[in-house]
Amino acid sequence: MKNKLVTLLAAAIGLTAIGLASPSIKARQTVQTEVLDIIKQDVSSSTLSYDIVESLTTEVGARMVGTPGADAATDWAMAKMKALGFDKVWVEESQAQLWQRGDLTASITAPYPHKVVAIALGGSVGTNGQAINAEVAYFDDLTALQAAPEGSLKGKIAYVGYRMERHIDGHGYGKAVGARVAGASAAAKKGALAFIMRSVGTDTDRIGHTGMMRYEEGIAKIPAVALSNPDADLLENMLRREQPVTFSLNTSASGPTGDTVTIANVIGEVTGAETPDELITLGAHIDSWDVGTGAIDDGIGIGIVLAAGHYIATMEQRPARTIRVILFAAEEIGLVGVRDYVAQHKADMSQHMLGAEWDFGNGRIYELEPGVGPQALASVRDFANYLAPMGVGLASTNTAKGQSDMSLLGEAGQPAFNFAPDGLDYFDYHHTENDTLDKVDQDALKVNTTIYTLFAWYAANSGVDYRQ
Repeated sequence: MKNKLVTLLAAAIGLTAIGLASPSIKARQTVQTEVLDIIKQDVSSSTLSYDIVESLTTEVGARMVGTPGADAATDWAMAKMKALGFDKVWVEESQAQLWQRGDLTASITAPYPHKVVAIALGGSVGTNGQAINAEVAYFDDLTALQAAPEGSLKGKIAYVGYRMERHIDGHGYGKAVGARVAGASAAAKKGALAFIMRSVGTDTDRIGHTGMMRYEEGIAKIPAVALSNPDADLLENMLRREQPVTFSLNTSASGPTGDTVTIANVIGEVTGAETPDELITLGAHIDSWDVGTGAIDDGIGIGIVLAAGHYIATMEQRPARTIRVILFAAEEIGLVGVRDYVAQHKADMSQHMLGAEWDFGNGRIYELEPGVGPQALASVRDFANYLAPMGVGLASTNTAKGQSDMSLLGEAGQPAFNFAPDGLDYFDYHHTENDTLDKVDQDALKVNTTIYTLFAWYAANSGVDYRQ
């Protein structure tokens, strides 16, 4: 296989985009397709991406900003990239705000006392070690909370019970996450002492889902907590009995510290042989929350992009363009690392030719959506046709900006591919103690790693200007 690949790659030097009219295009198309076939066969049989996730979750684990795990992850990533054959490996450091979780106890105190499972939302203040015990006021969703009369929640705890819907593309998250982000300030405006909510998740496990929240300037900061879905059910069952329900919340040390910590984007490259200044970017985020081991969010992404980079780095012929793998820091607390990346690379953003990130899903990719110039769509369709036998369809839209971190590069002008994977079970584990290695779908991971490797190689050797 390797000898055949070497021969094909030698013949493929100077490949132009598939589909361009020229006397030799049929031969070039054949060579490109045969190279892709070999990549597909080799990568689809490899366990490397899973092995990388196993290494990360075992040797590092949780990687929350400002913790020893985050520093260990940076060292791990640099060593792993070097071991996997990347030509250049470096970090780009900046600063982020430090937040600490602390301890938390929560319970329903009346009319039927129960301990409940809850977790502080990222960025939440605490209770200064003094328990808040107050009557619960129920709201269907964030909009209902925002519509509550002024002063109506004075001395109460506001609760939003919106239940996230399960969808293959995860779009139920957008409808549910608003309460997590803005609920505390909305409740505080109405006089509430604290804000609690049903977890933003699709599981029935007695485990809370954390995630970032924000306070509005000039509004009192009150504790913000998510209940596990079974405990949210329990609370709502009591509320339906039309008796006053009281809730107790005590967090000993949670809250912003006022300090900053150093964060680091970890970057590795496989240098292009023909136009090395032109970049094809693969992204994932290296941080995680402090619960679970960050296997799915975003260990899967790290495994995919590092394995793709490794495979291309070990090929006899270098790609025409440079493959740049970026492990972004501090995604979970507000895309901090990528904001710094865009600021630092403003002058060379025109050299970022095309990018793709993995930060959602656990199942197989079923669709490709491009975000490219109109002339580049012919190349996109050719690549999509190649992927079709793998179960990947081409979206009818051309509006992709990139997932997660990569969306900010998209806003800065980088064309993007968005690969849509099956995310039906993703929000069962998202931001929970259950985000662990055993949840990773190993068969899907092989397929998805293959697709990202094919993408990186194809884009690097297409010769297409994806802005045009």
